[in-house]
Amino acid sequence: MTVSQFAVLHGYDIQTMPDGEAEVSSGYAGDLLSWVMGRAQAGQVWITIMSNINIVAVASLTGVSCVLLAEGVKAGADVVEAATARGVNILSSEKTAYELAAEISRDDPGLRT
Repeated sequence: MTVSQFAVLHGYDIQTMPDGEAEVSSGYAGDLLSWVMGRAQAGQVWITIMSNINIVAVASLTGVSCVLLAEGVKAGADVVEAATARGVNILSSEKTAYELAAEISRDDPGLRT
């Protein structure tokens, strides 16, 4: 499924979506950026509460299909601008990272965290 379809299916808020056709393959949850850089894989939804500019660099390096900000976290204008310029999709939700991972795993049988 595409990031656009994924966002609509779950009702996530779109912070920026320069590449809505990116394919979602599975999920990854983590907040330690160096850890995520070494473990997240292309096509995954990256669930995090981190919202600083460095998430754009990590998302670009790993090739995740989108960053999903948990717990009502919103990306600042500078992050949205950088993400848009680099083709990084950012979504957000009021749900916790745990709830998001469980939701993705439960509702999307083809996607596993």
